[in-house]
Amino acid sequence: MKQDSKIIKEVEAIYRWLDEQLAEMDSSCRACGDCCDFEAFGHRLYITTPELIYFQHHIGPDIKTMTTGICPYRIDGKCAVYHRRFSGCRIFSCKGDTQKENALCEQAVSKFKSLCDEYDISYHYVYLKAGLEMLVENPEFKTQNL
Repeated sequence: MKQDSKIIKEVEAIYRWLDEQLAEMDSSCRACGDCCDFEAFGHRLYITTPELIYFQHHIGPDIKTMTTGICPYRIDGKCAVYHRRFSGCRIFSCKGDTQKENALCEQAVSKFKSLCDEYDISYHYVYLKAGLEMLVENPEFKTQNL
């Protein structure tokens, strides 16, 4: 199996693990899309290199950039890439337990860092806007990080 396929499968496994952890937490996400407006909600979404590789693999060359403080994948108030969303999107909930979410976020970041070490990938932890720009400005991002 090629290295990129392995990384994609590893990211999928981390996302499944996260979804299982979140089901146990019962974070009661309303899927309202409010948190996708980062400026209005007062938070930022940070993403890792393996997540960018996974996202680029599934979304393809038509990556959107952020031109405002709102995620460009929030369309009509909903996430257009819900099944491919980043770990921070999975973890954060308007009504969630902040301490539990922070602990889960740290565990997920640790898993992504380990993945970078295992596959000798350059580790980045960047704001969504910067991450999407990295993909748009460098269509070979995935290839160069593998």
